[in-house]
Amino acid sequence: MSATAMHQEGPHVVLAEDRDAAEWDAFVQAQQGAPPYHLYGWRRIIRDVFGRETYYLAARVAGRIQGVLAVARLKSLLFGDFLVSLPYLNYAGVLATDAHSARALVESACTLAGRLGASHLELRHRDGVMLDLPERTDKVSMLLKLPDTSEALWKSLPSKVRAQVRRPEREGAVAASGGAELLADFYSVFAANMRDLGTPVYPKRFFERILTTFPDSTRVFVVRLGQEPVAGGLVVGHEGTLEIPWASSLRRANGIGVNMLLYWKVLEYACERRFSVFDFGRSTVDSGTFRFKKQWGAQPVQLHWHYWLRDGGEPPRLNPSNPKYAAAIAAWRRLPLFVANRLGPVLVKNLP
Repeated sequence: MSATAMHQEGPHVVLAEDRDAAEWDAFVQAQQGAPPYHLYGWRRIIRDVFGRETYYLAARVAGRIQGVLAVARLKSLLFGDFLVSLPYLNYAGVLATDAHSARALVESACTLAGRLGASHLELRHRDGVMLDLPERTDKVSMLLKLPDTSEALWKSLPSKVRAQVRRPEREGAVAASGGAELLADFYSVFAANMRDLGTPVYPKRFFERILTTFPDSTRVFVVRLGQEPVAGGLVVGHEGTLEIPWASSLRRANGIGVNMLLYWKVLEYACERRFSVFDFGRSTVDSGTFRFKKQWGAQPVQLHWHYWLRDGGEPPRLNPSNPKYAAAIAAWRRLPLFVANRLGPVLVKNLP
């Protein structure tokens, strides 16, 4: 077949299987700036930990992958039946080398959602992907460009931030980083904080699988006060960017700034490992978390969440900011921690 014929063939979208994992990952890793959540290992985590149906769509041109789109189906009596790319993670969406492949993947995903009887499809894009679909733009990602050394970063921070980092150390707080050996400490803080926020917690097994699936690109950070873990985070590194998708601190310890020490240790690590960008994760503009991240010098980058909607109307708001969930959130906050930890993993698998 000539090069011209190959170019004219156009994308053909197929469902990828586990045997395609190596080829899938090779394509993802070849795309500059692609988020880590496109990697095939996340399919196994979502499928095995949460029991969700996953559909990994690959656009092929002349037999070669030119685009990918991973979606998972969430179905429950409480929250309905819908598809997300990808749930439990900050972003994924379409990843393609050209507009034709991207469009073919989106059309295939919309067709799939309709065939399954889903109420909607949500595509979480970090970049400004141009799609003729309704979108939400109420979230931003907070990114910090990193200097070559942690010393240079430290000098660039406002004096107030440096003082807030030093205070917990004066109070005896100590930070540590490592792997699975720190997971129990991280999870104890994370679970308590999620209960206090009124949000069901992910199962501990979710984080165990992340660490075992991506051992070379993930790390756990913990801050202890005495023998007690009071702050913790799990970071994911990929293609020059270090991201902290999950971080928490105990409210009663925040008065001495243990969360400031946690983030500084993570940033220090990012500089030492030569990451060029630190991703603080997504936030709502002018929220408390937005202002916390901005004080470090992070700048907002617009996120685009696109929707296919079966019955039209407005994009859904299945998140804690929706007033319809206020009563449930307030009730969850009052649960004993052991009850919240038992019920949380059962409910959270239904939330995107």
